[in-house]
Amino acid sequence: MKGIILLAACAILMICTTLIFTRRSKNIESFHVANRKLGTFSSAMSIAATWIWAPALLVSAEQAYKNGLPGLFWFLVPNVLCLLIFIPFAKRIRKDMPHGITLSGYMGEKYKSKKVKGVYIALLGGLSILSTGVQLLAGAKIITMVTDLPFFAVTVALALITFLYSQFSGIRASVMTDVVQMLIMLVGCALFVPWALSSGSGLQDFVAGISNSTKSGLFSEHGISVLLSFGLPTAIGLISGPFGDQCFWQRAFATRSSKIGKAFTLGSAIFAIIPLSMGVLGFVASGNGSFIPTDTGIVNLELIQRLFPAWATLPFVCMLIAGLMSTLDSNLCAVASLTTDITDKPSLGKSKVAMAILLVVGIGIANIPGLTVTHLFLIYGILRATTLIPTVLTLKGKNLTANAVFSAVLSALCIGFPLFAIGTLRNISALKIVGCVSVLLIGLVTSLVVSKIESRKEAANQ
Repeated sequence: MKGIILLAACAILMICTTLIFTRRSKNIESFHVANRKLGTFSSAMSIAATWIWAPALLVSAEQAYKNGLPGLFWFLVPNVLCLLIFIPFAKRIRKDMPHGITLSGYMGEKYKSKKVKGVYIALLGGLSILSTGVQLLAGAKIITMVTDLPFFAVTVALALITFLYSQFSGIRASVMTDVVQMLIMLVGCALFVPWALSSGSGLQDFVAGISNSTKSGLFSEHGISVLLSFGLPTAIGLISGPFGDQCFWQRAFATRSSKIGKAFTLGSAIFAIIPLSMGVLGFVASGNGSFIPTDTGIVNLELIQRLFPAWATLPFVCMLIAGLMSTLDSNLCAVASLTTDITDKPSLGKSKVAMAILLVVGIGIANIPGLTVTHLFLIYGILRATTLIPTVLTLKGKNLTANAVFSAVLSALCIGFPLFAIGTLRNISALKIVGCVSVLLIGLVTSLVVSKIESRKEAANQ
């Protein structure tokens, strides 16, 4: 009963927020880009909430607990930097294509190529699918731990709730509920971190955890090991994150053009509060000699259950639900926007069908036996990197050809991505490093070399 009440309360809050602060969208422009009128604060809160996918609430604490400062550093810093690095490119795409909606549409138009548009649609859609699976997997895992609800039913309920409000007004519903979801997460951090530090030996445990001699140095033997096994692939995946994620290009197109820089800067600062706060809980857990979690992937939840009254788990679960829903509804809007590239006659009906299909596939992924949040997070992080180099070079004005862009993305996907995926699933650090670095190098070399060869052929023919 507790679980049903919790999910019902979340559904009512999100649906009421949507009905009060938005109107039903009646056209493509409103549904996908909010008539390009989003302001600084709402966009910043939405950017932060969208970037706080469910793993951010779990992985940061896990890394602080297991790997100390190096683990938290390589998770937190790239997470923040990527949003700042993205700013000039968000401004550029808005300037180049002021009436655009998607990155795939921009790349297809830039190179006058259906192949380029198609491969970008496939990768942007694939990322949304994997990301949706991660959110449902992480959310259902926690909710089933603290309630009596079955795992499959929770994944379906979370998907249904998100669909109900997202299909009403599209990106506006996503943004306005993101504001509420972000506030829930901030309030949760303001509750749990001071409480944990002031509870019993909490402050001493935090100091002990953060200063652990075997885990504290970024360039110690342990720090280098964390860098190679976790930090490098994570950094590449995170820095690539916004560039390979339609959720952020969509917000670049939906925000007032003069507010894009301020929105992403503020969004990165707001975002940082959440993983940093969860990292503090990880350090407290690490420094507490009598606390041994049964599952380090949810060490912050187990710490809360250990230190605080039983009711305290509910606010944490609310934080998790807020984090996963903020990304779920953004994924729904992103996939819906891709229908403008897939069909010659886009409509709201087709957009909503795409949303429903995404959730069905996401539920299927979340229910695959033995699949972990960390595996999916690392794999789709590198998937985003396959489009990074061609996208950056294009927006920087580099003279590439359509064949070069298509070949670069496809080569990185077919060669580098499988290497990294195998290394991740089998926990082979060397293979993970080769995979993530090759994704970038293949993209760079193929883009430049193929473009140069084609340019010379064209010059020779003239």
